[in-house]
Amino acid sequence: MNDAATYMPGELEAEAKAADTHKRWLLSLPSVLIILFAAAGPLLVMVVYSFLAPGDYGNVKWEFSLEGWMNTLVQRDIFDDSLIWADAHLSIFWRSLSLSMITTVLTLIFGLPTAWFIATQPPGKREFWLFLVTVPFWTNLLVRTIAIQEMIRNEGVINLVLLKLRIIDAPIQMMFTDFAIGFGMTYVYLPLMVLPIYAAVDKLDFRLVEAAHDLYASRWTAFRRVILPLIKPGIIAGSILVFIPSLGAYVTPRVLGGGQEPNVWQSDRASIRGRAQLAFGRGAFIDVDDGGYDRADLLRARHLAGAGRWLSKTYGQHPRREDSPEAIPCVLCPALP
Repeated sequence: MNDAATYMPGELEAEAKAADTHKRWLLSLPSVLIILFAAAGPLLVMVVYSFLAPGDYGNVKWEFSLEGWMNTLVQRDIFDDSLIWADAHLSIFWRSLSLSMITTVLTLIFGLPTAWFIATQPPGKREFWLFLVTVPFWTNLLVRTIAIQEMIRNEGVINLVLLKLRIIDAPIQMMFTDFAIGFGMTYVYLPLMVLPIYAAVDKLDFRLVEAAHDLYASRWTAFRRVILPLIKPGIIAGSILVFIPSLGAYVTPRVLGGGQEPNVWQSDRASIRGRAQLAFGRGAFIDVDDGGYDRADLLRARHLAGAGRWLSKTYGQHPRREDSPEAIPCVLCPALP
């Protein structure tokens, strides 16, 4: 009794709340550590490297530099060394942003009615429809993209049906176009829009919608003034889940678009491959001057060139000769055995 009297009003509740918060942090500690070291850690390394000077062989020098950030927006003219806008980079950025925004809008247009349909079904049937929505996640992204390719190619399902119905006389070229990329991206990311919106619609109190109709609100007014504000959190969550992955998508635009108009990640892959080729070339000619070269120089060049060839193989650049990774092409260094 005396111990209880020593507590001020609200202290017991505050201590209980603090203890509950402490337990929650302990329970979430494993997931926080995984996110910190597996997700935030690599991104932090990339941020640090972006402020370092570029090295000679694709690495970095531990010197502070803003050259990496400047090169994303501007570049130096090869004649007078003046700064000009990097039109290629800006066009790639804009293409990636526009593709992500179009994908987000299309998934919202198709996902909202789908989520509404599922949420308004009897409770016994909702699980079946949700199961159908999640079935695409059972297969690999590349497999789903190839399935889309089989539908829209010249000999695909869509063209064959249209030809059988005599709607068209010749196959429609859909592959390697913006339509193919938009179609494939919408299909791939549609479940990520449907599920959050379904969760929001499922919690919706439909008595509010009935009350809006009782007050002579039209369907559009009831949707705009009642339904949309209540399901807005689901729409925002779905848009984030679609926009961010589609901004960094590589497989679907590469397979369906043919890589003719690259986005950000295809440009990064080309940059990595170019650095590998540059490292190979520099490795072959390092320490080789007009007066000749000794055995140590040749061994150093051989190892550096081998590393460059390994990078080329790793990032998709096929070697010109099927020799060993340690060898240097004779056209670059013919004196090597």
